[in-house]
Amino acid sequence: MDENSLAERFEEQRGHLRSVAYRMLGSLSEAEDAVQEAWFRLSRTDVSDVANLPGWLTTVVGRICLDMLRARGSRREELGDERLPDPIVTRDPEQEVLVADQVGIALMVVMEALAPAERLAFVLHDMFAVPFDEIAPIIDKSPAATRQLASRARRRVKDSAPTPDPDLNRQREAVEAFLAAAREGDLEALVAILDPDVVLRVDVGAGGALQVVRGARNVAGRALLFREIAKDIRTVVVNGTIGAMDVSRGGPQSLLALTVVDGRITTMDIIADPDRLRDLGL
Repeated sequence: MDENSLAERFEEQRGHLRSVAYRMLGSLSEAEDAVQEAWFRLSRTDVSDVANLPGWLTTVVGRICLDMLRARGSRREELGDERLPDPIVTRDPEQEVLVADQVGIALMVVMEALAPAERLAFVLHDMFAVPFDEIAPIIDKSPAATRQLASRARRRVKDSAPTPDPDLNRQREAVEAFLAAAREGDLEALVAILDPDVVLRVDVGAGGALQVVRGARNVAGRALLFREIAKDIRTVVVNGTIGAMDVSRGGPQSLLALTVVDGRITTMDIIADPDRLRDLGL
């Protein structure tokens, strides 16, 4: 296969590979790096005997992401760096493939807590239907052990990341009710729209620790502190679900990713670092 044909076949898979890498890494820039590294490896490899090039590329990207996750874990232990996964605010149709199945920020946060091998097994098998016997060599495990890793990851995800309401209109109603209550300074209305066990996470950037607030009344009280800017918050689509963005002072100041289940908000993840929002193109 000549280089031009190889490049064309790779470009056909780029969107899929970015989806795999984003779910593995939770970082748009690192996902692009992983895909580019996959191209370098492909261009240096004789794949004339590879019957399933898309499958080969998927496992290559998985292996690259696994190495990146392991390196990241060591680095973050040294630096104490905590951050929320990169959000995707859907504006570009090419990005919609990344969030077609509503891989929300809350789910990505849970996946961040998985061991790298668990995350790989879960993402490749549960999200992309890669057979366990193809995943096993990447992590140097047997197919049976790989199946156990995916099962363990699946249980943790199910227990910690509630599935959002699939109806965007119902999501929007809950988010807009929350914003209206915040604008009016109505504490009880805020509490009513929040799940009793709601979790608020705030990423302030600049190396700061991730701020975590739990419980409806505590989160509602925090929301009241921002009553004055609530009028400048608009709903947007974040990772396939309804979120919100503070557009005061002429540009994005914070981005809220929300999970709505049975009409109540169960998680709120806020990126409040203007520099990071700018890096994300918001």
